[in-house]
Amino acid sequence: MYGVSTYVDVKAVEQNRRILIEWNGPANPSWVEWTFEPTSEDRTFVVVKNWGFRGDADKIVTEAVTSTGGFSFVLAALKAFAEHNIDLKLIEDHDPAALVRG
Repeated sequence: MYGVSTYVDVKAVEQNRRILIEWNGPANPSWVEWTFEPTSEDRTFVVVKNWGFRGDADKIVTEAVTSTGGFSFVLAALKAFAEHNIDLKLIEDHDPAALVRG
């Protein structure tokens, strides 16, 4: 989508508990970790952390804000799909003009 791709190096996978990757390398690498904590028999709390941004303060803040928004969209879309089989098209709707340009 949007003609975007990136390099991903999977560093760790702990089944049903954690995924750790390094991505956007080697030019602009950062780390992303997903942790999964069961809160009941049929519920899981997901935490996404992204760190290791590089550059001046403005670039680091921009990367952190973009990452937070992006992962929030993806998790919201995944929740709607997993729980209700609804495709909210949050990613596509975020920048529809880019799909036309792509």
